[in-house]
Amino acid sequence: MTSRVIERQTEMIGNTDLLKIQSLSKLAGSDIYVKCEYQNPGGSIKDRAALQLVEDAIAAGELRPGMSIVEGTAGNTGIGLAVVAKALGYDLLVVMPNDQTPEKTKMIELHGARLQAIPPVPFKNPEHFYHTARRIAEENENFWWANQFENTSNMRAHYLHTGPEIWQQTEGKIDVLVSVSGTGGTIGGNSRYLKEQNPDIEVWLADPDGSGSFEFLRSGEYKSSGGSMTEGIGIMRLVENFRQAKIDYAVNLPDQDLVTIANYVRQQEGIVLGSSSALNVAAAFFAALHREPGKTIVTFACDLGERSGSKLYNPEYLQQRELKTTAEPIEALIKRYQQSADRILKVEREYWLD
Repeated sequence: MTSRVIERQTEMIGNTDLLKIQSLSKLAGSDIYVKCEYQNPGGSIKDRAALQLVEDAIAAGELRPGMSIVEGTAGNTGIGLAVVAKALGYDLLVVMPNDQTPEKTKMIELHGARLQAIPPVPFKNPEHFYHTARRIAEENENFWWANQFENTSNMRAHYLHTGPEIWQQTEGKIDVLVSVSGTGGTIGGNSRYLKEQNPDIEVWLADPDGSGSFEFLRSGEYKSSGGSMTEGIGIMRLVENFRQAKIDYAVNLPDQDLVTIANYVRQQEGIVLGSSSALNVAAAFFAALHREPGKTIVTFACDLGERSGSKLYNPEYLQQRELKTTAEPIEALIKRYQQSADRILKVEREYWLD
């Protein structure tokens, strides 16, 4: 591979490697790959959306020289926007709930953005981080609001770039795509592109406890129970980026499975997954166990695993959430997954198109 000489960090976004998880692939009898999105300069898949959001806004004349960017985020989009904004000469204000990991908070500031941390509140509360960011932009003509949930430049980043990369890297032999959903951009853009190449590719949504997406796909209503350590994953309302997704199946998995999968691949291969990446990989493993051997399954290592150090790999935090700090034996997880066909939701209707 030829290394590149580049002018700014934005040119480093994308073209990430596809890594086979050897240990789980051997157990499942299918090839399970993760797209290594932690290779992006901001350390996460959200760099892709951040760049597309900003580039499209500049092209449309919505974001002009001298203006500032504002966005409400649970962390990684803020880091991605900080990288992009600084590289392209814009100031950034990030509005973020104050219960996110300190690892993410520190990186937003280190990349040169201003941070406004506010108490976490339900979406219907006008002080929610989403509404706060929107209000700042509405009240200040010098601010441009990125609006990652409703701005479909988010999913376009994956339709134009990530999906084609996966298709090329697998030589068109991908059978299953597995993805969590926060804003819906990743699963929206990738599923649309890959389904256009081959309609038979299965798209699986991985949903954590505390999110209503699984129930929405089942009944058309957003309902949830429990909660999850995953940050920025799952949502309780239909947003435009998720509306673009083409989903065949969904599976809801508890946080305890994330602990087991994350520790297993770390011990077996030295791969350190973040919490959302662990959910992706657990769901990919689940899908593999419910399909014939020999499949090619692709999911995403969404960000740097170290960003989950204070939660997923912190025994005290796990105990506070009433989670076992010792991972379940992988053999027990396999048996449980093989006997949990009722956890699979086959999506019969496209509610989001109604």
